[in-house]
Amino acid sequence: MALDTCKAVKTCCYIREKMFAPVRTQLPCTVWSGPVWRTLSLFSSPGPSNWSKVVSDAEKIVGYPTSFMSLRCLLSDEFSNVAMHVKKLVGTQHPLLNTARGFVYDSRNNLQMRGLVVLLLSKAAGPSHTSSNPLAQDMVSGIYPSQRNLAEITELIQTAFLVHRGVVNLKELTASDGLQKDMEFGNKMAVLSGDFLLANACTGLAQLNNTEVVELISSAIGDLVQGIYYENFNNTEENNLTTQVDTTAWEEQTFLTHGALLAKSCQAAMELAQHDKKSQRLAFKYGKHLSLGHKLNSDLQPFVKSNFGEQVSFSFSAAPVVFHRHIVGPERWQQELQQAKTMRNQLDYSKLLAAIKSEKGLSSAVNLCCYHGNRALEAIRAFPSSEARSALENIASAVTKF
Repeated sequence: MALDTCKAVKTCCYIREKMFAPVRTQLPCTVWSGPVWRTLSLFSSPGPSNWSKVVSDAEKIVGYPTSFMSLRCLLSDEFSNVAMHVKKLVGTQHPLLNTARGFVYDSRNNLQMRGLVVLLLSKAAGPSHTSSNPLAQDMVSGIYPSQRNLAEITELIQTAFLVHRGVVNLKELTASDGLQKDMEFGNKMAVLSGDFLLANACTGLAQLNNTEVVELISSAIGDLVQGIYYENFNNTEENNLTTQVDTTAWEEQTFLTHGALLAKSCQAAMELAQHDKKSQRLAFKYGKHLSLGHKLNSDLQPFVKSNFGEQVSFSFSAAPVVFHRHIVGPERWQQELQQAKTMRNQLDYSKLLAAIKSEKGLSSAVNLCCYHGNRALEAIRAFPSSEARSALENIASAVTKF
């Protein structure tokens, strides 16, 4: 136990260095973000009606529903104490409550998608044929225990960041948001809960006894922190009105916040099975392009599903909006915003939606989504044909359907 604690502490220190390392400068801070709506899902559904079936079929292949993957952590005595305090937020409008409900129930039935992908990829790759260390006897349903632990760690990290991102900016509170003391208490619980989950992930990461995996996952956490920093920086009103972005810059930032963790977890799963660098690169490529395609699909939903006369809303950081702004330029974008305002100075999203649909920003996002979906398919088809590979192909195909 003392040895495990020592490893966990060392891992936490290493991760802290990665999280608070100087911000890299090659990525321009140009991604514009407007109003933000945080989803409850940890890997929000792309929308097709067959998505639940794709996920359900995939879960049967890996042996058990991954929606209960981190249940051990959530039902621990320490987290039970935190949950008792979270109950005090019932009746308030703090977003931590909605996040907590998402752990128990999500109507789209697709929590824990990152862990599912890691498990499927582990099963699709199988044991390494070049390894000198025979580990095959430890496999269960074609997956090593260490790979299952990695999938759980991946979900714990993603959940921790989701909880942390629910912290409310107290300076922007209005009377309709409720009492400030409730929001302050909710913030404390969000920080505490997220830290607890992240600490458990660090402990599990240390117990894998693989420095390469620690390096990969630590750098993924650093990428998440950096990506969220850029999002928060660009959420300021001044940057909202002035910044421009192209496709490359959007992909770079989106990879940090939405793709790095899955891509590097997939690569780490190959490392745990002692696969060669080529297999690791293919796994990384699949995770990266699947994440980017999935994000594009999610961003496109309000634009491809909306009907005439239907009330619609969307984030200004969604890919079609970002690409549209880049195409039309800042002056025309300002004109479109002014034209979409009502007599009460509120934004009519239907008018703005029509303006965006009239240009090529929407088609650019659709084409980019298909591109990343096809790149993910290309990567996974390099692995041997199997039931797990077919499930991963189905997931990649699903993100290109609207």
